[in-house]
Amino acid sequence: MIIGTPKEIKNQEYRVGLIPASVKAMVSEGHRVLVETKAGLGSGFSDAEYQEAGAEIVPAARDIFETAELVIKVKEPQEVEYKMLREGQILFTYLHLAPDPRQTKGLLESKATCIAYETITDANGHLPLLVPMSEVAGRMSVQVGAYYLQRTNGGLGMLLGGVPGVEQAEVVIIGGGIVGVNAAKMAIGLGAKVTILERSVPRMRYLDDIFGSRITCLMSNGYNIEKKLELADLLVGAVLIPGASAPKLVTRDMVGCMKPGSVIVDVAVDQGGCMETTRPTTHDDPTFMVGDVIQYCVANMPGAVPRTSTFALTNVTVPYAMTLARHGVDEAIRRDPHLKAGVNVYEGHLTYGAVAESQGLAYTPIDELLS
Repeated sequence: MIIGTPKEIKNQEYRVGLIPASVKAMVSEGHRVLVETKAGLGSGFSDAEYQEAGAEIVPAARDIFETAELVIKVKEPQEVEYKMLREGQILFTYLHLAPDPRQTKGLLESKATCIAYETITDANGHLPLLVPMSEVAGRMSVQVGAYYLQRTNGGLGMLLGGVPGVEQAEVVIIGGGIVGVNAAKMAIGLGAKVTILERSVPRMRYLDDIFGSRITCLMSNGYNIEKKLELADLLVGAVLIPGASAPKLVTRDMVGCMKPGSVIVDVAVDQGGCMETTRPTTHDDPTFMVGDVIQYCVANMPGAVPRTSTFALTNVTVPYAMTLARHGVDEAIRRDPHLKAGVNVYEGHLTYGAVAESQGLAYTPIDELLS
């Protein structure tokens, strides 16, 4: 199979879909691999390293989209990219379609088969290709929040851990999944007081087992969220419903009750965000004010640490890419029901129910199309 990786063009996105080690593994199985020139520079990989691993360096993304049967990316295709997709091609990347009807329409019109990293499952019902980037974003959320709490950056001027004789900051995390757990680890490590709001009782028991008295864990409901936001210095939105838009758990009125100079980091922004006030931002212009509260909503947070993120991502994506390359998309998804769960668009049909429901579009089960 011909496999291609273009350079990411989303604002300040420095990750890359394949690393030289991935290329070498694919070439050793007889595949042809195309890499756009300078695609890996942001993550620290030169064209020479890719060539040494067996890749062909091509001058432009169009060369990838015109030639490759399997296109491997990191972020959702931008308009100029999905207009280059073609019928019969396979796109393997993060898509986050639920809050993005325009992208959905473009992918459907392309008649390509589009597989989303974030909806591939494992035997336990988890999302293994979302985990590493959720780990990165969860840890970054506290790092970013601590930065914007500094008075020089517009915050109320608090050190997360305080110092002897001075109270530490209050960090409130909505959601106790992978993002929430990693945010809590960072906040605890910096000495903050941490509260996690979670709606699943079994998950709360798990959080209690791993963190014990180092956190407060509360049922996530409107009353508890409102009360904790009045005390929060840093609020982290860490809510995920696989493949669907995130629920709006924090209203504009709730944000209005927060302390002046407090900070919100909504990691759920890729799925529309879990706050009414959320709107996507970029690393160029990462924050905006909601009254006197600073809100950070960068939709590709891990792109700021691309060296770490690219290694972590390709560790989990490349085995699935190899399966697609060996067997082709139809046979690969017949063999692997977890990979099948990643198919959001198949030859002009929308095959992921949560996306169809979010956008009011027709849904076609992938099994009907395969049969």
